[in-house]
Amino acid sequence: MKNDAKALIYRGRVFDLLRCRRRLPDGRTADVEVIEHPGAALIVPFLDRDRVILLRQFRPAINTWLYEFPAGTREGRESLLDCARREIQEETGYAASRISLLGRIYPVPGYATERISIYKAEGLKVSPRAKDRDEVFDSKIFTRRQMRELWRRGKILDAKTICALAFCGWF
Repeated sequence: MKNDAKALIYRGRVFDLLRCRRRLPDGRTADVEVIEHPGAALIVPFLDRDRVILLRQFRPAINTWLYEFPAGTREGRESLLDCARREIQEETGYAASRISLLGRIYPVPGYATERISIYKAEGLKVSPRAKDRDEVFDSKIFTRRQMRELWRRGKILDAKTICALAFCGWF
């Protein structure tokens, strides 16, 4: 395999698994398996400065429920901002009049290209909701104090949600 060559191992619905040869900074080469991901958006939906909407979502990969902010994978050529607008509506039943970028993270850079853009959504208005078929979740409004209590009790385990709370200055 030549340097920077890629070989498809698996093509999935959401991401692909590749075997790649990469030149390392010290000149050596390494064969690595990489999940190639189209990117995602996470939205922190603020009802006001002290209340947010949080999901309690079932995650089949780990067979458990997690507290998370609404998030989703970019579809096709969709912009990350459009992805954020779509996800907040699908997962909370609200549309935002103002969305601002808080930051970006690489959740698992050891084996995936996924980059998540984290947005703050304000000026929420009720909008039709359409859950994806493979999602199971409930949404609930939490105050800053309630969020800190969830954190203190070890109930917020989702890394992207923890990062979003840090970007918002809540943790």
